[in-house]
Amino acid sequence: MEFSVMNILAVTASALMVIVTVGIAYLTAMEWRDRRRQEREKRQQR
Repeated sequence: MEFSVMNILAVTASALMVIVTVGIAYLTAMEWRDRRRQEREKRQQR
């Protein structure tokens, strides 16, 4: 019983780490895209 609880906790922790990592990658990509868009708009206004 204890072994299966540890397995469940390990799988849950691993899944949460993957979710957080994907979320950080998504936010980083969106920030990069927004920064590129803002720089492009700045150049067009000049």
